[in-house]
Amino acid sequence: YHMPRTKLVVNLAPADIRKSGSAFDLPIAMGTLAASEQLDNPELLADYMIMGELNLDGTIQPIKGALPIAIQARKEQFKGLIVPAQNAREAGMVNQLHVYGVRHIKEVIAFFSNTTSLQPVVVNTREEFFSQQYEFDFDFSDVKGQHNIKRALEIAAAGSHNAILIGPPGAGKTMLAKRLPTILPPLTLQEALETTKIHSVAGKLPENATLISKRPFRSPHHTISDAALVGGGTNPQPGEISLAHNGVLFLDELPEFKRTVLEVMRQPMEERRVTISRAKMAIDFPASFMLVASMNPCPCGYYNHPEKECTCAPGAVQKYLNKISGPLLDRIDLHVEVTPVPFSELSASAPAESSAAIRQRVMAAREIQAQRFAAYPGVYSNAQMSSKLLKEIC
Repeated sequence: YHMPRTKLVVNLAPADIRKSGSAFDLPIAMGTLAASEQLDNPELLADYMIMGELNLDGTIQPIKGALPIAIQARKEQFKGLIVPAQNAREAGMVNQLHVYGVRHIKEVIAFFSNTTSLQPVVVNTREEFFSQQYEFDFDFSDVKGQHNIKRALEIAAAGSHNAILIGPPGAGKTMLAKRLPTILPPLTLQEALETTKIHSVAGKLPENATLISKRPFRSPHHTISDAALVGGGTNPQPGEISLAHNGVLFLDELPEFKRTVLEVMRQPMEERRVTISRAKMAIDFPASFMLVASMNPCPCGYYNHPEKECTCAPGAVQKYLNKISGPLLDRIDLHVEVTPVPFSELSASAPAESSAAIRQRVMAAREIQAQRFAAYPGVYSNAQMSSKLLKEIC
């Protein structure tokens, strides 16, 4: 196939929407071949949406955002969607649309020249989604003792409340927080679709992935910048709080995070979405997450410890706690003190309660809330109640 020697003009309309990324390589190449009359049936192009990045050897690389693109293709009533093979399962979740996965430009040219036919990808979304919902690497039965902390996390999960765990190092704060997603109610199909869309746009979905079936658990490092946490950048991308949408955002060692980063979270925690405003545009990203934070009571970690002595200078404890502002702590409903587990409890062989048993109780509590808030759109759990609802119900 030859490249036309004349000047080429590629029109990516509408011109006022900023384009970014390499997903337009394949459609530009196909458009060039059709315009230079090197395809047998160029009129077929109008029925298909095509997306993909091209290598110099003609192989096709994966793209970001295949799921939202597929939803748009169905909305605009295209006959089919052609995407890189690595994104085919992700896009194939959209029903009533033929999705074809391709690995080389030759396959696409042959398809539009009627020399070969491509097979559409078939994904049984519901079956895959429901089969993977309860497969977890962690379980609450791994945690010995700490019954009051488990109870606090169960209450947090039941009402979707934010929680902060305060205690010395080695008491099990991180271990408990990592097991929180295992007791949360499973995602509904609608929530899973929302969550998958965000991860797809951010390019965080693994290859050949379909719907995200488990609630996300995000644990950013304390050196994170405010743009990485709430979203932004030159081409605005969703941040960690949006990637934790419908799931858990865990901030380990809360006072170590930069103060500006923590203060930026105040509004998204209230409104459950984040608005990124630029001179040319404003973008809304959803951010309905459960915040779980952990911290030591002082710089050395042993303030108020039953056995070890605190070695911090006078005033250092207060200075350390002052790193977290009152307005942020005010948005955290449950403050839980975590004490170290005595050795006798750690060495006990009696089995602890499993995540599955706790999850059943949490789901029963959520069911009551679903009935309670049936008449209020957008409110699903106790944590989302407005002050007016609090007066009415509580």
